[in-house]
Amino acid sequence: MPKTQYLVAASIDGFIADQDNSLEWLFQAEAATTAEASTAREDRFTRFFGSTGAMAMGATTYEWVLNHEQLLEHPDKWQEYYGDVPCWVFSHRRLPVVPGARLTFASGDVRPVHQQMTAAAGGRNLWVIGGGELAGQFADHGLLTEIILAIAPVMLGAGAALLPRRLTAAELRLTDLDQDGTFAYLTYSLATRPADLRAAEQAPTALSARVPRPDQGGRG
Repeated sequence: MPKTQYLVAASIDGFIADQDNSLEWLFQAEAATTAEASTAREDRFTRFFGSTGAMAMGATTYEWVLNHEQLLEHPDKWQEYYGDVPCWVFSHRRLPVVPGARLTFASGDVRPVHQQMTAAAGGRNLWVIGGGELAGQFADHGLLTEIILAIAPVMLGAGAALLPRRLTAAELRLTDLDQDGTFAYLTYSLATRPADLRAAEQAPTALSARVPRPDQGGRG
């Protein structure tokens, strides 16, 4: 059965980007690896992506890739990285389109998009590229089946959270563990949570329903 996978690099303290939305810390960690480890890491990704039939990413991730790789000026890079694999971009804003890329823009509930992705993938896996909030939305509905982490030897202190959701040991099972001398690679499978449990976790308590959040009080 195809998997819905969240493959992502993160710091030891659980961030996938720093406070400036930069990945310079990750590039520095990658540069510190041996040539052999770098080749093994590329092979690992090649095997992963070879079984990927559809992708999803949030607006922040898409814009970062767009700007960092200058994809509007060099759209051939998208084909080099992702080939013809279709990608769904979640955004409430109109975003530039990479020429030639198989992009579909979406917003709202991830469930119908997951159905579309599954149909387009043709039996292959789905990759939720990020960010963490988007991956969390797939997890909220029991759609995320695997988390694959590449842990860099870095502490960021703050930044974009890996996956801002509460997932317990009863829901996560370590299925694979590896390392290359710099990065640690951990794979977790996710148990499907009953719909009533997910709903209970997301529903506000009586107290939280009465007390306004800091971003709600006194603002027009």
